[in-house]
Amino acid sequence: MKKNSKNNNSSASDIDVNFVNAEQERNESQNNFVKLLPLEVTLKIFSQLDIRSLCRASMTCKSWNYVIRKNDSLWKSHCLTVRAVCQREIDDDLESGYSWRVILLRNYQKSKVKHEWLSGRYSNICSPVSLPEKIMYPMDADTWGEILEAELER
Repeated sequence: MKKNSKNNNSSASDIDVNFVNAEQERNESQNNFVKLLPLEVTLKIFSQLDIRSLCRASMTCKSWNYVIRKNDSLWKSHCLTVRAVCQREIDDDLESGYSWRVILLRNYQKSKVKHEWLSGRYSNICSPVSLPEKIMYPMDADTWGEILEAELER
C-alpha cells in the first residue's frame, strides 16, 4: 500500500508541475507580441530597431529569434548603411548570393574599422603599438589602397 500512496503522490505532484508549466507558457504567450500580432506588424516594430537592439532582441526568446533571423528585410537597411563604407565588399557578397543578414555579419566590423581609417582617426599614429589592437580587422589589398589614397590626400 505504501507504494501506491507514493505513486499517487508523485502523480499528483506531476500534475501540479504540468499545470504550473502550462500556466507559465500561457502567460508568456500573452506577453509575447510576436505570437499575438500579425507578422507585418511585428516586422514593422523590429524594423525600427538599430543593429545592436535588433541583435539583442533576437536573444530575447526563441520566437523573436526566429522572426528576426528569418526576415532578411530587417537587415537590409542596416546593411545599406554599412555599404556606404564597404560598397565593393557588399556588392560582391550580393552577387555571391549571401542574405542581407549574412552580408551584415561579414562586413559590419570591417566597415567600422575602415570608416575610422578613412576618416583620419589613425593618421598621426607614431607606431603600431599605438593602434587599438582589439578593434583592428584584417582587410584586403584594395581596402588598404583606399585607405592609403585617403591618407595621401590629407
